Amino acid sequence: MGKLPSANKSLGQHFLTDKKTIGMITSDFAQECDVIIEVGPGPGVLTKDLAAIGKPLYLVEKDSRFIEDLSQITPNVFNEDALEFNWDSIFSKHPNAKFWLVSNLPYNVGTPLFLNFLTLEPIQFMTLMFQKEVGEKTYLRDQKNTTNGLLSLSSIYFNSKVLRKVAPGCFSPPPKVDSIVVSYIRKEEPVFSIAQFKQIDKYTRIIFSQRRKQLGSVLKSSISPEQLDELRTRDPKVLTSRAEALSLEQVYDLLRYLIQ
Repeated sequence: MGKLPSANKSLGQHFLTDKKTIGMITSDFAQECDVIIEVGPGPGVLTKDLAAIGKPLYLVEKDSRFIEDLSQITPNVFNEDALEFNWDSIFSKHPNAKFWLVSNLPYNVGTPLFLNFLTLEPIQFMTLMFQKEVGEKTYLRDQKNTTNGLLSLSSIYFNSKVLRKVAPGCFSPPPKVDSIVVSYIRKEEPVFSIAQFKQIDKYTRIIFSQRRKQLGSVLKSSISPEQLDELRTRDPKVLTSRAEALSLEQVYDLLRYLIQ
């Protein structure tokens, strides 16, 4: 691997250098997908291997320093912020295709990008690198692991598994924390529709905003007294429970009631 450019700290850049990790990421859904999207390719550490798969490849990169070189790998390069990007400009070119999204997520915007990706229905597969403490919140180790709030409720839309844990020395420059690669496959029948995501986002943030307080106290400023009374009648225990103590199914049931 050639000499890498200097990382832009304001963009949360840490360039992956470990060949084994690169190989695991770029082969994850190489056979299953129809189209590949890479977000934040930077100097193209993953991009060359993704291009070698031989399927349509689109790149979304905010840092203008890399655009010219990336354009030598694929002509489909967008010099834009992924948080503001019009994804339909890609999806519309490949109706009914199975999209695979790949990203070494910038540490400073990993969470909002991930939540945005959940709502992109054409994305069937994702392989994402996170800061470890963030990435671990995006998959469920068991059905009671709901204390991570909205991130762990990504299980509404995706099945997921850890692909690899990555040490700081696998990057240039080395971050101060460990990283993790998580692999995702979209569920054919999600618990809630994409159209309900904004309400799920809203109420999950409320539910887990004070996860050690009783839910009755947490919810009283967000729903009517009549709704509180109805909840108390439907499930007397839920309002005296803390969010961190709820099972996944209890959270789903509560959300079903709140967004109806």
